[in-house]
Amino acid sequence: MFTAIVVVGTVAGLSVNFLQGRTSHASIVAGSAYGLLLSVLLGGIELFILGGPMRDWLGRLSFTASLIARSTIYAAIIVIIQGFSLGELIAGLPVETSRSAFWSSFVSAAIIAVLMNLTFSIANIIGPRAFLNFVTGRYHSPVEEDRFILFVDIAGSTGLAERLGGLAIHRLLDRTFRLLTLAVVDYHGEVLNYVGDEVIVTWREQSGAIDCRPLRCFMAMRDELAQASAQLDQEFGVVPRIRGSLHFGPVIVGEIGDVKRAIVFNGDVMNTTARLEELSRSVDGGFLASRAAMERFSSTPPFALRDLGRLPIRGRADGIDVLGIEAPALT
Repeated sequence: MFTAIVVVGTVAGLSVNFLQGRTSHASIVAGSAYGLLLSVLLGGIELFILGGPMRDWLGRLSFTASLIARSTIYAAIIVIIQGFSLGELIAGLPVETSRSAFWSSFVSAAIIAVLMNLTFSIANIIGPRAFLNFVTGRYHSPVEEDRFILFVDIAGSTGLAERLGGLAIHRLLDRTFRLLTLAVVDYHGEVLNYVGDEVIVTWREQSGAIDCRPLRCFMAMRDELAQASAQLDQEFGVVPRIRGSLHFGPVIVGEIGDVKRAIVFNGDVMNTTARLEELSRSVDGGFLASRAAMERFSSTPPFALRDLGRLPIRGRADGIDVLGIEAPALT
């Protein structure tokens, strides 16, 4: 992602130069330098600061407020780089001190920065991978892919809703999903959807098989909730618990709809994972993984599992072989 930002930023810097009629060798070097500096700084701040320590704070803002906050930070960086004429200094060109030259360069760079920021914001709403897939048209025509599917459900959400009320349960779900998403990002998963009190995460086979990422992701989700337990208990009077299920197999992925277009997943794998999640409610550890998923991992699971044999499941006459987590769920 960072590499893509740097490449696009450098090309944009060159494009601004050509649009302004600056085509000499030194001007090209200066334009490239500006594009590289801006993309490295803005991309680094976006991914590692705004998308890191400041992510939770920005997430509490509306789309417009977040866009303004990010753009203000971007503008401050652009002013510093343009004010010191770093591109000209790197290219060995005389520094242009006229006010019109500064504002011309500033406006051009600011427009590009805001467009980049708008792209980041939209990608954050629909998901970076989904955004990229829409742009590239990867699923414009449906395709079949082998995928890991992880369903994660908040235990006892119906009782929590009755206890807390509609507004409070919404805030609790939002806070909980934000915490769970941190683990998804860390383990390179893709949030497919939020459905009521449930989040669905997916990995393509090659990515998910590495280091048992789906399993590690689920346990990291529990760790995130455990670390935030004191804060959640103080704010809501409860600490949510999660259950989960994991399955693997072929799914059909494709765009669907018109006015509100979406990328959807269909197939027996989705139904089976949902039914495994229902079964996980009655097993110690609160998690079930199909043997089909476990056999696809390229390394040994990072924690002890127990073989639960073949369990009956709705829609499958022969049942399904499953394993559970040895460690009990947090209470």
